[in-house]
Amino acid sequence: MLFAIHALDRTGALPTRLANYDAHKAFLSDTSRFGVKIVMSGPLVSDDGEKMIGSLFLIEAPGRAEVEAFNSADPFAAAGIWEKVTITGFLRRQG
Repeated sequence: MLFAIHALDRTGALPTRLANYDAHKAFLSDTSRFGVKIVMSGPLVSDDGEKMIGSLFLIEAPGRAEVEAFNSADPFAAAGIWEKVTITGFLRRQG
């Protein structure tokens, strides 16, 4: 099943995000230990495209528990970058 993770950064989190960016990328390089596969992911940005304000992931996983474990283990989560995280099931219709 597919799941969307929509994570919005807390105010003023950009310096912390940048300081943890390498650890976050390394973490995303092998998601097999969580039983999930990243279909696509990337930063959410301000309307002008200049400032990172969050993260968006489309994850393939057996269930929500695996997605929650994956998200909780992300270095960005450990660093307290995200103010609000929403995990929602997703049915692909196109693309």
